[in-house]
Amino acid sequence: MKKSFILLASAALVVGCATADKQGPKNTINQEEVMSKLTLEDKAHFVIGTGMAGFSGNDAVIGATRSLVPGAAGTTYPLDTLGIPAVVLADGPAGLRIDAKRQGDSATYYCTHFPIGTLLASTWNTQLIEQVGQAIGEEVKEYGADVLLAPALNIMRNPLCGRNFEYYSEDPVVAGKSAAAYITGVQKNDVGTSIKHFAANNQETNRMNNDAHISQRALREIYLKGFEIAIKESAPWTVMTSYNYINGVYTSESKDLVTTILRDEWGYQGTVMTDWFGGKDGAKQMWAGNDMLQPGKAEQFDSIVAGVKSGKLAEADLDRSVQRILNLVEKSPRYQGYKYSNKPDLKAHAAVTRQSAAEGMVLMKNNQALPFAKNIKNVALYGNTSYDFIAGGTGSGNVNHAYVVSLLDGLKNGGYTVSDELKNAYTTYAADCKKAIEAEIEAAAKKDPKNAMLLRFMPRPLPAEKQFSADELTKQAETADVAVITLGRISGEFMDRKAADFNLSDSERQLLQQVCDVYHKAGKQVVVLLNIGGVIETASWKDLPDAILCAWQAGQEGGNSVVDVLSGKQSPSGKFTMTWPVKFTDAYSSKNFPIDQDPKIDMTNQGQKGNVKNVDYTDYEEDIYVGYRYFDSFDVPVSYPFGYGLSYTTFEYSDAKIAEKGDAYEISVTIKNTGKQEGKEVVELYISAPDNKAANKPAKELKAYAKTKLLAPDETETVTMTVKAADLASFDEAASAWVVAAGEYQFLVGASAQDIKATLKANAKTQQTKVNNVMKPQVQMNLLSR
Repeated sequence: MKKSFILLASAALVVGCATADKQGPKNTINQEEVMSKLTLEDKAHFVIGTGMAGFSGNDAVIGATRSLVPGAAGTTYPLDTLGIPAVVLADGPAGLRIDAKRQGDSATYYCTHFPIGTLLASTWNTQLIEQVGQAIGEEVKEYGADVLLAPALNIMRNPLCGRNFEYYSEDPVVAGKSAAAYITGVQKNDVGTSIKHFAANNQETNRMNNDAHISQRALREIYLKGFEIAIKESAPWTVMTSYNYINGVYTSESKDLVTTILRDEWGYQGTVMTDWFGGKDGAKQMWAGNDMLQPGKAEQFDSIVAGVKSGKLAEADLDRSVQRILNLVEKSPRYQGYKYSNKPDLKAHAAVTRQSAAEGMVLMKNNQALPFAKNIKNVALYGNTSYDFIAGGTGSGNVNHAYVVSLLDGLKNGGYTVSDELKNAYTTYAADCKKAIEAEIEAAAKKDPKNAMLLRFMPRPLPAEKQFSADELTKQAETADVAVITLGRISGEFMDRKAADFNLSDSERQLLQQVCDVYHKAGKQVVVLLNIGGVIETASWKDLPDAILCAWQAGQEGGNSVVDVLSGKQSPSGKFTMTWPVKFTDAYSSKNFPIDQDPKIDMTNQGQKGNVKNVDYTDYEEDIYVGYRYFDSFDVPVSYPFGYGLSYTTFEYSDAKIAEKGDAYEISVTIKNTGKQEGKEVVELYISAPDNKAANKPAKELKAYAKTKLLAPDETETVTMTVKAADLASFDEAASAWVVAAGEYQFLVGASAQDIKATLKANAKTQQTKVNNVMKPQVQMNLLSR
């Protein structure tokens, strides 16, 4: 890139003392003076990053920023002579991602691997998510980073999206509220977040060049609503635009999205940045209001400078982005002179991740197999993943952690005995499988070293499950009190899951069937654990085991968290934030999703857009009918409904009431623990609009939720939820307005989307809120309607 040098004294441009103490004066930037000193070329440099050094280390960490925080994703551009430092930007949603080891340094810089976003959202506990965010933010600050590139809250449009593990829900209210809590927690440390990927990053296949064709209504009601909730409630320091096009325009080049909706309608005041290598035209991105281009490319610099000189880009637009980045720098710990320790409290954070993970696990089935009875001591542990627990997904959502507690170790820590014979058999099997994978990578390295690095960064296929003969299983069952089978899945950035990943493999099905047959014949129970990041098929086999626990990917303390639940030390209280279909094809979006397509990995966005359906463009023909909005509205059977989750105890719902309070409705319900163990209950509130079928509205839509405290047996708690009248609105494309239709609305209080405990009714008056008529589809689509 071109360089220009500014020979100025920096001290004159800084006001205040160099301290980040909230009680004392704060360093400020004299923006007027800084702007007066900048040339056009300086401004163009400042709005783009400092480039990408490439791959780093065995885990192929992308974007290593060697000079400041090794392994961070990138930095802003420094203006050293003006006293404007580079601000460090680092991944990611499940914890800070930086290099754990540094050349010439004996110290280690491990970060805590917290539970994946899907698990956190499954707690339905925003207070807990905020606490997790606060712990992550402390590591961000103490390791010298300034902005965490998280959270990710794209909608789970389809079960096979490769990054669903980072995302929260198929529902925008759950996604938005979870993200808001996470952001609030992180930013309590005076470090920033970057809410991503704005917007509609719902597939990884050809993500740099895919054009999402979406109706204005679906955009407003489904794909933008979660961002709107989170941004208005938590004010993230930055917003990250997505890679994809929406209706023919790159998101980072869309003024309608980045300025008209985000800033003009929602009132956002922060900084907008691209995802790494997002977009094509630097001048267009500046014009749209995308303030910072990461990690920075020479052609973007050239485009901006040429754009201003030719009049294509107004210098005032460029100045506006410079000033927004200066605002970001001014707030950063680095500019405030914070002396980071490189010693966050990792022990305390391990306790946070252990407890939070246990709360987000979902009990799917339980025929009196859990919690383990007191006479359960010897556990026969099956499944490769039992011995190599998956902490989280791959890509920028990964974390360089110091350890992962396997289920084997978790059981031992919990006082259980695990068969040495099984352990040794799996250890040998895993070593052989690992050698085969390493040999494959080494062979790839000889052909193409860069490709081999990428292979290490991507999810690797899990080995087939080890099989045992009937005689071996019978012998193992004689000495065991219970059998536990773990089924694992891993996915990540760059590619979507394969259809085969949704279904059980032949080896998994055979292991499950044979273990259940032998152990049940011996009068022993079988528990299945799901160590997964996204939905899998369950309908064909869920009758086999005695209990099923979805443990998700629980971070580095995963084995301990699972055993806390299995043992009864912690009662499960998670519920699903997505629907589990009977078959993958039951999801209507599967008609328009890149099933088993070439992912077209394009790291630096050099590819060209083609015309292949579901690869170069995707028609969102399901429209607003995503997840339970589809399954419930069209009476499609499911394996597990949205909002579903069992407990070790039972709850009674009573005394449900509704009251109008000004322009809002207040709904209360009393929850009683009617079982013999303590537990928490998630209460879900859905709205059913009048004449919803005729009006082409979903049968029900979640509008609020609450979670009780830990209730002892016979203890009660009254929870209260509030819904604003404006939240009853649907988007009317013809009027380009949010419209509340007059009439009687049903307020459905439920334990899940298909387990409604009370129905309340209230009338609403007509209400209309106009918005800008923008982001129209440029093609005709055959949209689903009722």
